[in-house]
Amino acid sequence: MNVKSFFPRALMSAAFALAASLSGCGGGGGDPLGFVDNSLPHPRDYPIHGIDVSKFQGDIDWNAVANSGVKFAWIKATEGGDRADERFQANWTGAKAANIPHGAYHFVYWCRPPLEEMTWFEQNAPVENDALPPVLDVEATPTSKTCHLHLTQDGAIADMKVMLEEMERHYGKRPIIYTTVDFYEAILADGAFMDYPIWVRSTKHHPSVKYGSRPWHFWQYQSDGSIAGIRTHVDRDAFFGTRDQWEAFLREPNGRNPGAPQVFTQQLATAHAQAPRPAEAQPAEPEPLEPAALQAAAHEPVDRQPGAQQENDEQASAQQPDKQQQ
Repeated sequence: MNVKSFFPRALMSAAFALAASLSGCGGGGGDPLGFVDNSLPHPRDYPIHGIDVSKFQGDIDWNAVANSGVKFAWIKATEGGDRADERFQANWTGAKAANIPHGAYHFVYWCRPPLEEMTWFEQNAPVENDALPPVLDVEATPTSKTCHLHLTQDGAIADMKVMLEEMERHYGKRPIIYTTVDFYEAILADGAFMDYPIWVRSTKHHPSVKYGSRPWHFWQYQSDGSIAGIRTHVDRDAFFGTRDQWEAFLREPNGRNPGAPQVFTQQLATAHAQAPRPAEAQPAEPEPLEPAALQAAAHEPVDRQPGAQQENDEQASAQQPDKQQQ
C-alpha cells in the first residue's frame, strides 16, 4: 500500500456510486437538523438512536436518559496510554443500572506504542458479557499540543491493526472503528479494515455522500443534541438497521455481514424517492397554512433538536473538547 500524507482528498469515483443510486427524484420537506440531502434517508428515518458521552457531559441522570428513548450509549474510557476519563466509571455503572446497552471507547494518541494504549484501555474498561463491543476512535489530531507525528497511511493502519486485534483478543468481541471524514479519506478509503464494523461522523449529509459505498453500523449525526437527563449538548447517533436488526446485534455483535447496513438504507431511500414533494411556498398571506409535510414532522416520534450545523462540519475531524486531551 502506498504511503500517503494525511490530508483530505476527493473520494474515489466508485465511492459516489451508492450516493448516486440513492439520490432519485427527491423526497419530502426540510429537516430540522439541516441535512441537505432530501432524497436520502435522514437520521429520523432510522428507529434506533443513541448517544456518546464523556466527562464533559457532567453528572448524567441515566434513568431520565433511558426514559427519553435512548437505546444505546458509547462511553469514553481512555485516551493514549495514561489518561482515563474521570466520569467513565460513573457513566458505566449508571448506564448499566438504567438497562441501557453501553460500550467503551478509546481515543487513539498517535505518539504512544499501540500495545501500551491497549494495556491502559484494558485496565480501565471492564470485560462484561452484556457490554457492547469496544470502540477504537481514530482521528487526525493536528491540534495536539504534545503529538506532532506526521501520520502516514501505512503507519496508521499498522498501529490500528495491532490495537484492533488486541481489543478483540481481550474482550472477545469484534471492535468497532469510529472515524471522521478526513481520516477516512486519507487512511481508510482504499478498503482498509472492511471486515470491521464502522461508526462514522457526518453532521450534514447521509454517510453515503461522504463515505461512499462503505457499509456503516453507526452514524454520529449531531454534536449538539439535547437529551433529558443531560445538562449539556451531547453527540447523537443512529444504528444502521431495523429494530429486529438491533436486537440481533445485541445478541450477536460479532456478525460480519458487510452488506447488511445498506439494505435498510436502500429501502429508506426508495421511500424518500416515492414520497410526494411538499407544496411550493405561496406568496405571503395574512395567515399562511403550514405545509402538510411540516405538520407531519411535528409529530415525528424521534426526538430531534434543531442544532445549528456548520456547513463544513463533516469535513473536519471531530476534535471537540471531549475528544482530545493531549
